Amino acid sequence: MQQVSSAAGRLVAGSHNRNELVVISCHAHSAVKGKGSGEICEICGDERGVNAEGELFEGCNECGFPICRTCYDYERLHGTQLCPLCKTRFPRLKGCPRVDGDEEEDDADDLDNEFNFDSATTKRDIIQTEHAISSSCTLDINYNDHRVSNVPPENNPALVSAEKHVHPNLHTNSLKPRAVDPSKHLAAYGYGTVAWKERMEKWKQKQQQNSHVNLNGIRSNSDHDGDDPDVSLMDEARQPLSRKFPISSSQINPYRMIIIIRLVVLGFFFHYRLTHPVKHAYALWLISVICEVWFALSWILDQFPKWIPVERETYLDRLSLRYEKGGEACQLSPVDIFVTTVDPLKEPPIVTANTVLSILAVDYPVEKVSCYVSDDGASILTFESLSETSEFARKWVPFCKKFNIEPRAPEWYFAHKVDYLKDRVYPSFVKERRAIKRAYEEFKVRINALVAKAQKVPPEQGWTQPDGTPWPGNNVRDHLGIIQIFVDGESGGGDDSRNGSELPRLVYVSREKRPRFNHRKKAGAMNALVRVSGVLTNAPYVLNLDCDHYINNSKAVREAMCFMMDPLLGKRVCYVQFPQRFDGIDEHDRYANHNTVFFDINMKGLDGIQGPIYVGTGCVFRRQALYGFDAPPKSHKKSLKRTCNCWPKWYCCCFPRMEKNINKAFKLPKINDTDKARNSWKGEALRLLGSEESIKGLIEDDESSNLISEHKLEKKFGQSSVFIASTLLEDGGTPTSASVASLLKEAIHVISCGYESKTEWGEEIGWIYGSVTEDILTGFKMHCHGWRSIYCVPERPAFTGSAPINLSDRLHQVLRWALGSGEIFLSRHCPLWYGYGGGLKWLERLSYVNATVYPLTSIPLLAYCTLPAVCLFTRKFIIPELSNVGSLWFVSLFMCIFATSMLEMRWSGVGIDEWWRNEQFWVIGGVSAHLFAVFQGLLKLIAGVDTNFTVTSKSSSSSSDLYAFKWTSLLIPPTTLIIINLIAVVAGISDGINNYAYDSWGPLLGKLLFAFWVILHLYPFLKGLLGRHNRTPTIVIVWSVFLASIFSLFWVRIHPYLPHSDYPFLEECGLDCTTT
Repeated sequence: MQQVSSAAGRLVAGSHNRNELVVISCHAHSAVKGKGSGEICEICGDERGVNAEGELFEGCNECGFPICRTCYDYERLHGTQLCPLCKTRFPRLKGCPRVDGDEEEDDADDLDNEFNFDSATTKRDIIQTEHAISSSCTLDINYNDHRVSNVPPENNPALVSAEKHVHPNLHTNSLKPRAVDPSKHLAAYGYGTVAWKERMEKWKQKQQQNSHVNLNGIRSNSDHDGDDPDVSLMDEARQPLSRKFPISSSQINPYRMIIIIRLVVLGFFFHYRLTHPVKHAYALWLISVICEVWFALSWILDQFPKWIPVERETYLDRLSLRYEKGGEACQLSPVDIFVTTVDPLKEPPIVTANTVLSILAVDYPVEKVSCYVSDDGASILTFESLSETSEFARKWVPFCKKFNIEPRAPEWYFAHKVDYLKDRVYPSFVKERRAIKRAYEEFKVRINALVAKAQKVPPEQGWTQPDGTPWPGNNVRDHLGIIQIFVDGESGGGDDSRNGSELPRLVYVSREKRPRFNHRKKAGAMNALVRVSGVLTNAPYVLNLDCDHYINNSKAVREAMCFMMDPLLGKRVCYVQFPQRFDGIDEHDRYANHNTVFFDINMKGLDGIQGPIYVGTGCVFRRQALYGFDAPPKSHKKSLKRTCNCWPKWYCCCFPRMEKNINKAFKLPKINDTDKARNSWKGEALRLLGSEESIKGLIEDDESSNLISEHKLEKKFGQSSVFIASTLLEDGGTPTSASVASLLKEAIHVISCGYESKTEWGEEIGWIYGSVTEDILTGFKMHCHGWRSIYCVPERPAFTGSAPINLSDRLHQVLRWALGSGEIFLSRHCPLWYGYGGGLKWLERLSYVNATVYPLTSIPLLAYCTLPAVCLFTRKFIIPELSNVGSLWFVSLFMCIFATSMLEMRWSGVGIDEWWRNEQFWVIGGVSAHLFAVFQGLLKLIAGVDTNFTVTSKSSSSSSDLYAFKWTSLLIPPTTLIIINLIAVVAGISDGINNYAYDSWGPLLGKLLFAFWVILHLYPFLKGLLGRHNRTPTIVIVWSVFLASIFSLFWVRIHPYLPHSDYPFLEECGLDCTTT
């Protein structure tokens, strides 16, 4: 490869092997000016100009490479479509024509200019450029060590003739070779100093091997000299921390095409069904059509939010280079991690202890991590277990960080049957591993001894502390607030600092409980943790985990920070959701506990719109989003407008007075005009935060910071001056002058049961109340405020938990989810009418509608699964005799359903067995848990009957739990469906053998296939009922005999073996009627 330039700054870059040459005009003074001011294009040297909104034109949103509109349009239409600096694809900006490969970006749709190709201008520029190069370019370069002078471009094999390698406004001259200064930034040399593919791949390999980066994140210069071009390839620390890339067009385009075809086929199918009723079975036909229409609507709600699936990748090395520079203080943002637990009997302390240990050993700066454990049961067992955990952590955490082991939950680390000696070079590893395993076994013995002791003590007797005072939480429903800091987050001394045994802060929290207060279950506990952490640490980001979800990937927090701390993307991100992965599930995943279809298909589709929904655990939040603030505007010229977030725009247009009242109720209030109120609050904030610099940005400009009077803030956040002051700090921070005792006193105040009274907690702030599935509602409110979320799927699962593998426990879990969705659908937060005028996109709204309306599908699903048995018993069918046209639409619909599923599995990577298990459990859950959820929701709406919150058992899973049978009323509907369809199949076959003619077996075969379709979907349920080794529980036998008796009597009543005809039955009587 040759590179030559003249004193004027022109640069020629070419490759003999690739038969190409690029000529760039890059004046030194203009390049320097462009680098400093950003107003000069780095390619042609002209002014960059402004965009459609009057701002300085910027073609690359990732690195801000200076480029003008002309070069931007040319590069997208005829070039590589990549930014010269960061090598990311140029996005389509407003007013620019669409080209192949463009994806749907936020606010990038511009239908007026989507296909506005200025072909004449483009073609004229290309002709002028080619003419300029061919007529005036004389080259003087070294070509394979031979000098080549005055060679016309068309005769020079080093010149490329393709249009995509020629840029507009290029000028060439006789250039002399000049060495490239490695200390000079690449942008100073213009677009020609590109990194060719081989060099780029070689550089990436070196970066992945970290051959030039030491432990402190400083690039090493020992392996190269100043002439190595790889040294100044690009400034790694300035590159984006993450990248979003859509599914390849070869996979997603056929998928979208078949969806459109399926919609068309559905239209013709329903046209045929409605125009060809079954007159002799009109009721059955009508029920089936209604069910099919509902299924089609449900499919549309589920399908279209998956229209734009995307995937993401993160760059952890860039995060370290940017925020962990050697010799400087770590600039990574602090993170508060929340763990919630309620019942130590259903959520064993050893499970919670493993989760806490994985948090304390996370790969993140110790001083930046704080772990808060919420014990909503105020159990001394959980309290003592955390005390033991903090002691064992002083041995476990150094071991994890020294040998970099994964996972960092000891129970699962020692349970994995892997070769732990693989890639271990430390001679002391085996010895230390044996010692730490022995220490963990002793730790388990102490925890189990506490559990055994707690089970022997009667609840009415209570517990006493070592000093003889009663334990404050002896009465679970009536006790004081409890806060205990087990680890203060600081090293225990000089030895701790040297051997790396520092531990993050560990805090135990049990909020106050009183009988006359509604404590709002998990949502109330999470809000209490938000306030406690805001007083004690006030980290700008919050990670919440269930007590059984341990950190499986020690770099999970860093993965989230690649999105949250990204200068371009992070400001509008409210949370980063990780997929849920589970341990201890049976090999065949009988009850679809992995839920792979949802996490690997639906969530990726939502990530391409406005982001995934919040699923309750494994999620990193921005604290400001939890406080109910709107997302920052996308353009500085657009003012931040708070809407009523309640009614559609057309409603407010029809009722202007209602709009005025609603806006008054929902609009963010301004600060009082009186200087006295403002100065008093500023003084209070100064006193609380300790220095004027910490809130300088809050008090200098009232219009930009949008200060609110103290009275309004107290009405919004509660009557805690310390906590209110912490909410005004976007980047977090705690009082510098307050003592630990005073902060603990304030923390006790914010977890009192009356603190949320007459505030916006649970309505606009924190986790939202009103549903047992507070996760969906909380994420929905954030999206309505204009935030977007991110779905992060690292190669190693970030968090892993346990799932209820028992049939009854699994159905109760699904019942709770469905009940919460139904509560949202029947509340004022229903996505059908809430959030209009905010920042919620319509496809995202469809996903939330689907997430709340799906329990209603249980009613048509139950009816549809009953139809096969009814058809077999009554000798009627829901479909008339098919013509050729009718057969075409039925076959086409089945083929489209099959093709859609296959293509969906192709782009998502979901296996066919996982997809089939999901289909089976959709039917099982639909006719059991979802059905009960609908009726319970209606009872709550009509009669005010509240539902009980049942905590799912988190005990360690085993094969015995899989086959354990626990009777529950949820088993009645699917058991009945199985028995009905099995009896109907036997009755239909026997009836066909006795009474059907040969040509009547076609309709009978259709009915039998319909019944077998139901039985196949309910097969995992049937297998769960039978138990292990066919040991069927007695209750199942009794219920089956009861139903079989009923349907046997019904079978006798309809006379199955008598001939059925419309004419009278004649029989010889023995009399001669012909004689007179």
